[in-house]
Amino acid sequence: MRTRSAVRVVGPLHWVIYPSLICMAITVILGTPVRIFTLPLPEPVIPLCLAFAWPLIRPSMLGPLMLLLLGVFVDLYHNAPLGLTSVAALGVYGGVLAARPIIVGQEPRVLFAWWMGLITVAFLFDYLFMMLQTQVAPSIIAVILQFLPTAMLFPVAYWLYQRFDDGDVRFR
Repeated sequence: MRTRSAVRVVGPLHWVIYPSLICMAITVILGTPVRIFTLPLPEPVIPLCLAFAWPLIRPSMLGPLMLLLLGVFVDLYHNAPLGLTSVAALGVYGGVLAARPIIVGQEPRVLFAWWMGLITVAFLFDYLFMMLQTQVAPSIIAVILQFLPTAMLFPVAYWLYQRFDDGDVRFR
């Protein structure tokens, strides 16, 4: 008697749409004016997790399109210049996509180094763009207070990569 082997088919709904909706919900939750022990909630740039994981999982045109839409949503929600988060997320996506042959299959330390390098470049770009647009240098402390929670999101990006990397064996 032959047994059936279960193939777990993971479509774009699972690895693009659901994480995007979760990203939007977390952005709204962390954007609420709640204070815990007189400290505001952190406001990491959550779409950068998706921008890091999606080109490692499966490069497609759906990822950059969704990052563009997520960036516009985050910019509108935080009243930031339109396109700021989109360009940063697409830059991270492009950086990972360019280095994909090098970093796929590497250990987490290597991926963490790429994560830190790419989000550092994204935050530097955002800082310079804001400085050029407003003609005033943004607060370094505010940038660092947004950079640190974003940097701590690496386990989320790595989990997303591990969760969906072998999700559909048809593409191997």
